[in-house]
Amino acid sequence: MSESALSDTQRQRRELAAFLRSRRELITPREAGLPSTRRRRTPGLRREELAVLAGMSATWYTYLEQGRDVRASDQVLDALASALRLDAHERDHLFRLAGRAPATGEPGPEPLDPEVAAVPLLLQPHPAYVVDGTYDVLSHNPATERAFPGLVTADGRPPNFARWTFLDPRAREVLADWEPEARGLLARVRTLAGSHPGDPRFGRLVDELHEGSSEVREWWPRYEVEARGGGHKRLRSPDGGVATYAYTAFHVAGRPEHTLVIYAAPSAPGP
Repeated sequence: MSESALSDTQRQRRELAAFLRSRRELITPREAGLPSTRRRRTPGLRREELAVLAGMSATWYTYLEQGRDVRASDQVLDALASALRLDAHERDHLFRLAGRAPATGEPGPEPLDPEVAAVPLLLQPHPAYVVDGTYDVLSHNPATERAFPGLVTADGRPPNFARWTFLDPRAREVLADWEPEARGLLARVRTLAGSHPGDPRFGRLVDELHEGSSEVREWWPRYEVEARGGGHKRLRSPDGGVATYAYTAFHVAGRPEHTLVIYAAPSAPGP
């Protein structure tokens, strides 16, 4: 069956199956306290080994990984999360994919309130912007354009951090730590897409990233997930100097898709 012919429920079951499989393959028998054999075709744990660790039948677990129409209870999901050694965010993602927690937001973009759109300008000269769930930049200030050259284009589409990071060569020059930054961003896109099953905006973005980036095609099957948050980012200026920015992310009240990101003044440029 083609992807377009699948229902939202079928797509979500496929996502759940892929997530379980990806996490199972990351755990070695030794890490799980199981004896290791010489010949193993399967990377990580076998299905029946994970089923034993989670206290369920191998047949029933196999149905989950095959994307069949079975419903997992909270107790079963908790056991799987424990056996798979999921962190809190990965556990939450597992529950959402299994239909045991409400997805945030509804399909389709949420409008940006004018009062929120004005905030980045108030924060000039610090780079600041508002993004939605697909990393479209809904509002930004001039400092953002200087910090991320090429982000704002003239093609008529909203600026998008995911497209810029993976498809614009300038991103690899600006982001001093491009690979970990890009990989983390892709993990956040994956998380948000999993919370919006059936939303065509995420499908279009993921398809475009796959088409234009070999790294996305390599990393996407690994099924890494990550929550949005603050941190530090090293940006390279046109003169070649590298400055470290501290940035903080705030969710906009009443608009769970919208995130305000603010960058603090950088430290002294380094080599």
